[in-house]
Amino acid sequence: MNHFLDIHKTDPAALHGIIDQAKEMKQARQGRPKGMTDDSQPLAGQMVALIFEKPSTRTRISFDVGVRQMGGQSMVLSGKDMQLGHGETIADTARVISRYVDLIMIRTFDETVLTEMAEYASVPVINGLTDRTHPCQIMADIQTYEEHRGSIKGKKVVWAGDGNNVCASFLHAAAQFGFDLTFTGPAQLDPEDEFVGLARKAGSKVVIERDAYKAVEGADLVVADTWVSMHDSQSSKERRHNMLRPYQVNEDLMSHAKPDALFMHCLPAHREEEVTSAVMDGPQSVIFDEAENRLHAQKAIMRWCLGV
Repeated sequence: MNHFLDIHKTDPAALHGIIDQAKEMKQARQGRPKGMTDDSQPLAGQMVALIFEKPSTRTRISFDVGVRQMGGQSMVLSGKDMQLGHGETIADTARVISRYVDLIMIRTFDETVLTEMAEYASVPVINGLTDRTHPCQIMADIQTYEEHRGSIKGKKVVWAGDGNNVCASFLHAAAQFGFDLTFTGPAQLDPEDEFVGLARKAGSKVVIERDAYKAVEGADLVVADTWVSMHDSQSSKERRHNMLRPYQVNEDLMSHAKPDALFMHCLPAHREEEVTSAVMDGPQSVIFDEAENRLHAQKAIMRWCLGV
């Protein structure tokens, strides 16, 4: 059984296969109505549970549409519907849901909810996001980069801002796909040492550079993410803004990267905070291709999990 829990827990050959299939499935849909199912309908007769303890726009829509395009059916459940871990253990919930569905995608806060779900489920489980990692997003990002610039192997990726869950999955991907990553941000928001060490052990060059302009020199890809969470207090937001202002991605910063460097952001973005509109809407930005590719990458992940 193939769970998709984190990029570093998935074999590199399988990861490359997922990316290749995502590209093929995207190409096959060119010119087709968005509501039309794929010709092969690989999920026909399959039921997928989409569990959202944490709110979502792109994850919810892309997974739901992806299941339907592949001929399957989806059941969308919120944290309020299930109250995971409140009154019933995660283990028992996993055992029960597995009797009803063929695949589980869960977007949650605590990583232990995901890992316990996978341990006790008798069907594959996909990590739709935890507070620690976001692997589906990075698979879409790699697909996007390779569509525009070819293989990401050996390239320099620069992460600007907060070493958060998306940054963590980029470090996992650096180890598995063979690219280098430079983190530029305040020391208080550095990525986890464990993930930095994992990438370095795999042979990727990981650099921590406080000067954003030095960091982006020679960059093939510059990535930013929101500075604040919807759950942060007002005082916390103000502190984070003060720390992160030197790491805003703007036209001046991008001019220090390679001339053909791409810009990515997983969205939603706070324009004029972590990134300016001039960059988001500029010629180097591929943010909407990146958002679309969540659909195709996740379809390929689901197929890999189910072996169809």
